[in-house]
Amino acid sequence: MPAAPEYAAPALDKGLDILELLAATSGALSQSEIAEATQRSTNQIFRVLSTLERRGYVFRNKQSGLYVLSMRLFELAHQHPPVRGLISVALPVMQELAQDTRQSCNLALIDGTEVRVIAQVESPADFGFRVRVGAAFDIATTATGAVLAADSPQSLVRADTLQPGITDVVAPVRGASGTVAALTVPYVATTFSEVDAERVLQLATRAAKEISDVLRGEAFTGS
Repeated sequence: MPAAPEYAAPALDKGLDILELLAATSGALSQSEIAEATQRSTNQIFRVLSTLERRGYVFRNKQSGLYVLSMRLFELAHQHPPVRGLISVALPVMQELAQDTRQSCNLALIDGTEVRVIAQVESPADFGFRVRVGAAFDIATTATGAVLAADSPQSLVRADTLQPGITDVVAPVRGASGTVAALTVPYVATTFSEVDAERVLQLATRAAKEISDVLRGEAFTGS
Protein backbone atom coordinates (compact mmCIF):
# COMPACT_ATOMS: atom_id res chain seq x y z
CA MET A 1 0.00 0.00 0.00
CA PRO A 2 1.30 3.48 -0.74
CA ALA A 3 2.38 5.41 2.27
CA ALA A 4 0.00 8.04 3.57
CA PRO A 5 1.06 11.57 2.63
CA GLU A 6 3.02 13.39 5.27
CA TYR A 7 2.71 17.10 5.83
CA ALA A 8 5.96 17.76 7.64
CA ALA A 9 6.72 20.90 9.58
CA PRO A 10 10.41 20.50 10.46
CA ALA A 11 10.69 23.70 12.47
CA LEU A 12 7.64 22.75 14.54
CA ASP A 13 9.06 19.29 15.13
CA LYS A 14 12.30 20.83 16.37
CA GLY A 15 10.47 23.17 18.71
CA LEU A 16 8.30 20.41 20.17
CA ASP A 17 11.31 18.13 20.59
CA ILE A 18 13.11 20.87 22.52
CA LEU A 19 10.12 21.61 24.75
CA GLU A 20 9.57 17.92 25.51
CA LEU A 21 13.27 17.45 26.27
CA LEU A 22 13.43 20.40 28.67
CA ALA A 23 10.19 19.31 30.34
CA ALA A 24 11.69 15.89 31.03
CA THR A 25 14.99 17.32 32.32
CA SER A 26 15.41 18.41 35.92
CA GLY A 27 18.37 20.69 35.27
CA ALA A 28 19.41 23.22 32.64
CA LEU A 29 20.92 22.21 29.29
CA SER A 30 23.37 23.86 26.93
CA GLN A 31 22.66 24.36 23.24
CA SER A 32 25.05 21.54 22.34
CA GLU A 33 23.40 19.19 24.85
CA ILE A 34 19.98 19.98 23.41
CA ALA A 35 21.28 19.40 19.88
CA GLU A 36 22.78 16.05 20.86
CA ALA A 37 19.66 14.89 22.74
CA THR A 38 17.36 15.83 19.84
CA GLN A 39 19.80 14.36 17.28
CA ARG A 40 20.22 17.64 15.45
CA SER A 41 23.07 20.02 14.82
CA THR A 42 23.51 23.22 16.82
CA ASN A 43 22.89 25.20 13.64
CA GLN A 44 19.56 23.44 13.15
CA ILE A 45 18.23 24.33 16.58
CA PHE A 46 19.75 27.79 17.01
CA ARG A 47 16.87 29.72 15.45
CA VAL A 48 14.26 27.53 17.09
CA LEU A 49 15.78 28.12 20.52
CA SER A 50 15.96 31.85 19.83
CA THR A 51 12.27 31.89 18.88
CA LEU A 52 11.25 29.86 21.92
CA GLU A 53 13.22 32.23 24.13
CA ARG A 54 11.69 35.30 22.49
CA ARG A 55 8.18 33.89 22.90
CA GLY A 56 8.83 33.09 26.56
CA TYR A 57 8.72 29.29 26.40
CA VAL A 58 12.34 28.81 27.46
CA PHE A 59 14.67 30.84 29.61
CA ARG A 60 18.39 31.21 28.91
CA ASN A 61 20.75 32.13 31.71
CA LYS A 62 22.80 35.03 30.40
CA GLN A 63 25.90 34.00 32.34
CA SER A 64 25.96 30.25 31.77
CA GLY A 65 24.07 30.15 28.48
CA LEU A 66 22.04 27.18 29.75
CA TYR A 67 18.38 26.73 28.86
CA VAL A 68 15.46 25.74 31.08
CA LEU A 69 11.73 25.49 30.46
CA SER A 70 9.75 28.55 31.57
CA MET A 71 6.26 28.55 33.11
CA ARG A 72 4.67 29.62 29.82
CA LEU A 73 3.24 26.17 29.07
CA PHE A 74 1.82 26.00 32.58
CA GLU A 75 0.19 29.38 32.03
CA LEU A 76 -1.35 28.14 28.79
CA ALA A 77 -2.71 25.08 30.56
CA HIS A 78 -4.41 27.37 33.09
CA GLN A 79 -6.12 29.16 30.21
CA HIS A 80 -7.60 25.87 28.99
CA PRO A 81 -11.32 25.94 29.85
CA PRO A 82 -11.54 22.62 31.78
CA VAL A 83 -8.66 23.56 34.10
CA ARG A 84 -9.82 27.14 34.44
CA GLY A 85 -13.35 25.94 35.23
CA LEU A 86 -12.09 23.48 37.83
CA ILE A 87 -10.08 26.19 39.59
CA SER A 88 -12.97 28.67 39.58
CA VAL A 89 -15.27 26.08 41.13
CA ALA A 90 -12.74 24.89 43.68
CA LEU A 91 -11.25 28.14 45.00
CA PRO A 92 -14.27 29.39 47.01
CA VAL A 93 -14.62 25.96 48.61
CA MET A 94 -10.90 25.81 49.33
CA GLN A 95 -10.98 29.25 50.96
CA GLU A 96 -13.75 28.07 53.26
CA LEU A 97 -11.83 24.88 54.01
CA ALA A 98 -8.72 26.86 54.95
CA GLN A 99 -10.78 29.02 57.29
CA ASP A 100 -12.47 26.02 58.92
CA THR A 101 -9.29 23.99 59.38
CA ARG A 102 -6.86 26.86 60.02
CA GLN A 103 -4.55 25.10 57.57
CA SER A 104 -3.51 25.68 53.96
CA CYS A 105 -4.87 23.51 51.18
CA ASN A 106 -4.08 22.86 47.54
CA LEU A 107 -5.62 21.29 44.47
CA ALA A 108 -3.62 19.03 42.16
CA LEU A 109 -4.09 16.85 39.13
CA ILE A 110 -2.08 14.25 37.23
CA ASP A 111 0.43 15.64 34.75
CA GLY A 112 2.13 12.68 33.10
CA THR A 113 4.03 10.83 35.83
CA GLU A 114 3.77 13.75 38.23
CA VAL A 115 1.26 15.49 40.44
CA ARG A 116 0.89 19.16 39.48
CA VAL A 117 -0.48 21.76 41.91
CA ILE A 118 -2.93 24.06 40.09
CA ALA A 119 -4.39 26.04 43.00
CA GLN A 120 -3.44 26.86 46.58
CA VAL A 121 -5.00 28.73 49.50
CA GLU A 122 -2.89 30.01 52.39
CA SER A 123 -3.53 29.12 56.02
CA PRO A 124 -5.31 31.97 57.82
CA ALA A 125 -3.42 31.03 60.99
CA ASP A 126 0.02 32.27 61.98
CA PHE A 127 1.53 28.97 60.80
CA GLY A 128 0.99 26.65 57.88
CA PHE A 129 2.72 24.72 55.14
CA ARG A 130 2.53 26.33 51.71
CA VAL A 131 2.85 24.48 48.39
CA ARG A 132 3.63 26.63 45.37
CA VAL A 133 1.19 26.66 42.45
CA GLY A 134 2.93 24.90 39.57
CA ALA A 135 4.97 22.63 41.84
CA ALA A 136 5.26 19.05 40.64
CA PHE A 137 5.82 15.89 42.68
CA ASP A 138 6.34 12.23 41.83
CA ILE A 139 2.96 10.56 41.62
CA ALA A 140 4.38 7.32 43.04
CA THR A 141 5.72 8.76 46.30
CA THR A 142 3.02 11.17 47.45
CA ALA A 143 -0.31 10.75 49.20
CA THR A 144 -1.90 13.05 46.64
CA GLY A 145 -0.53 10.86 43.86
CA ALA A 146 -1.88 7.74 45.57
CA VAL A 147 -5.39 9.17 45.66
CA LEU A 148 -5.24 10.31 42.04
CA ALA A 149 -3.81 7.02 40.80
CA ALA A 150 -6.31 4.92 42.76
CA ASP A 151 -9.29 6.65 41.11
CA SER A 152 -11.25 5.83 44.27
CA PRO A 153 -13.81 7.85 46.25
CA GLN A 154 -11.87 7.17 49.45
CA SER A 155 -9.90 9.90 51.23
CA LEU A 156 -6.44 9.27 52.65
CA VAL A 157 -4.37 10.40 55.63
CA ARG A 158 -0.63 9.71 55.49
CA ALA A 159 2.61 11.15 56.77
CA ASP A 160 4.34 13.22 54.10
CA THR A 161 7.35 11.34 52.72
CA LEU A 162 9.24 14.54 51.87
CA GLN A 163 8.45 16.88 54.76
CA PRO A 164 8.81 15.57 58.35
CA GLY A 165 6.05 16.79 60.64
CA ILE A 166 3.52 17.16 57.82
CA THR A 167 0.51 14.85 57.54
CA ASP A 168 -1.16 14.86 54.13
CA VAL A 169 -4.94 14.76 54.28
CA VAL A 170 -6.15 14.06 50.74
CA ALA A 171 -9.68 13.84 49.35
CA PRO A 172 -10.56 12.99 45.73
CA VAL A 173 -12.49 15.40 43.54
CA ARG A 174 -14.72 13.25 41.36
CA GLY A 175 -16.15 14.05 37.96
CA ALA A 176 -18.61 12.06 35.90
CA SER A 177 -15.90 9.64 34.76
CA GLY A 178 -13.84 9.31 37.95
CA THR A 179 -11.25 11.23 39.95
CA VAL A 180 -10.20 14.43 38.19
CA ALA A 181 -8.21 16.13 40.96
CA ALA A 182 -7.16 15.80 44.57
CA LEU A 183 -7.74 18.26 47.39
CA THR A 184 -4.88 18.14 49.88
CA VAL A 185 -4.42 19.69 53.30
CA PRO A 186 -0.73 19.48 54.35
CA TYR A 187 -1.65 19.28 58.02
CA VAL A 188 0.73 20.85 60.53
CA ALA A 189 0.18 19.62 64.08
CA THR A 190 1.43 22.01 66.75
CA THR A 191 0.29 23.12 70.18
CA PHE A 192 -1.44 25.99 68.39
CA SER A 193 -3.48 23.74 66.08
CA GLU A 194 -7.14 24.53 66.57
CA VAL A 195 -8.54 21.57 64.60
CA ASP A 196 -7.34 17.99 64.92
CA ALA A 197 -6.44 15.77 61.97
CA GLU A 198 -9.62 13.68 62.19
CA ARG A 199 -11.81 16.76 61.87
CA VAL A 200 -9.63 18.07 59.04
CA LEU A 201 -10.22 14.79 57.23
CA GLN A 202 -13.98 15.21 57.59
CA LEU A 203 -13.88 18.81 56.38
CA ALA A 204 -11.58 18.04 53.44
CA THR A 205 -13.77 15.12 52.36
CA ARG A 206 -16.84 17.34 52.56
CA ALA A 207 -15.14 20.11 50.58
CA ALA A 208 -14.01 17.68 47.87
CA LYS A 209 -17.57 16.36 47.61
CA GLU A 210 -18.91 19.88 47.27
CA ILE A 211 -16.52 20.59 44.40
CA SER A 212 -17.37 17.22 42.84
CA ASP A 213 -21.09 17.85 43.03
CA VAL A 214 -20.74 21.23 41.30
CA LEU A 215 -18.61 19.66 38.56
CA ARG A 216 -21.27 17.01 38.01
CA GLY A 217 -24.06 19.57 38.09
CA GLU A 218 -25.52 18.24 41.33
CA ALA A 219 -26.71 20.27 44.31
CA PHE A 220 -24.55 19.84 47.39
CA THR A 221 -26.55 18.53 50.32
CA GLY A 222 -23.80 17.36 52.70
CA SER A 223 -23.80 18.43 56.32
